[in-house]
Amino acid sequence: MRRAIEIILGGGLAVLLIGNGIAMLFAGPWWYGAVPGAPSTGPFNAHFVKDIGAAYLVCGAALAAFAWRPAAALPALAAAAAFLTLHAAVHVADAIASPICGQALVRDVPGVFLPALISLGLLAGRVFPLKELGHA
Repeated sequence: MRRAIEIILGGGLAVLLIGNGIAMLFAGPWWYGAVPGAPSTGPFNAHFVKDIGAAYLVCGAALAAFAWRPAAALPALAAAAAFLTLHAAVHVADAIASPICGQALVRDVPGVFLPALISLGLLAGRVFPLKELGHA
């Protein structure tokens, strides 16, 4: 059961992160206008969007590798989880400083906080494995 969850969550998140990274790298202006909240951070900066797109692409590749070979790709998953979690922490800090804090936090749940939580959950499941129900 754990393995199926790793494949579904890791593989699914990999597809989303790789897609996001590709959009950021090759369709940055479109991506910037399409992502809720991005325009409120300031004017479009192509280099910055591509840099972050590259990070998303690498995180997606790490999650794909984990979904395929979890033991071998555990260090890659840890690095992806670290980036995604630090990225989420930046969003929390920005939201706290914002007059629309609650709105910013809710807006960022699907695209920022869930990827961090999923990657941390996958990592925790390997580092601190629980025995499956019904197995001794």
